[in-house]
Amino acid sequence: MNPSDPVIVLKDIRKRYGTFEALKGIDLTIPAGELFGFLGPNGAGKTTLIRILTGILKPTTGTVTIGGADLLTQPEIAKSRIGYVPDRPYLYEKLTPLEYFDFVAGLYALPEGQARQRGEEMLHRFTLWEWRDELIESFSHGMKQKVAMSAALLHDPDILVVDEPTVGLDPRSVKIVRDFFKDLVRRGKTIFLTTHTLSVAEDLCDRIGIIHHGTLVALGTIDALREQARSPGSDLESIFLKLTEEEDLPPPAVTSPAA
Repeated sequence: MNPSDPVIVLKDIRKRYGTFEALKGIDLTIPAGELFGFLGPNGAGKTTLIRILTGILKPTTGTVTIGGADLLTQPEIAKSRIGYVPDRPYLYEKLTPLEYFDFVAGLYALPEGQARQRGEEMLHRFTLWEWRDELIESFSHGMKQKVAMSAALLHDPDILVVDEPTVGLDPRSVKIVRDFFKDLVRRGKTIFLTTHTLSVAEDLCDRIGIIHHGTLVALGTIDALREQARSPGSDLESIFLKLTEEEDLPPPAVTSPAA
């Protein structure tokens, strides 16, 4: 796709749970080849939006378009363009990595040889090759995360949605993942990244969106966020804290003990 073509378009995304509105009209357009960071405090609505973006949840109102395909009316086409890596990888742990890749390949109707070759390449890249015949249940969280990431890329999607990619990874693996993301973007892929590790977002992301109480409160490059926060020269952590600061709550009322 052309760099200027939007691959993700969210229009007026709202999600209600009873009377609680978790998302309050999110509008967002992400072009091909962008590494987009999506940040927010706990409970801000990040997970809800990711689940809507990947087709796990339906929005109360609004539309999601993935590579030109409407997620609601053309779900198979839209979902085929996405690879999703949740923060807690859910894997069939009685399988080896290669067996798990064979299972995932079947879901996408991939040719067996193509999927196996792709899976082996990913195991080499993520330094898991020597573990290829071991059951996933024996893996650490970080190793499982790398297996999940490899599986999400087997069908060569245009978009990778990844939630907390560096949790549980050792420093060497974090560098491998960072370099891999940069390589994907150079090849025209789009990455939608959420993380609480703000240094990762600041280092990698072309643009960043910050959500707070279900509303997109800031959007742009690091320099643009500095302007929005009126914090010239500040790092992302300082910007994030300023844009998501809470009003001071009144002190609790003090009552005298009963006589």
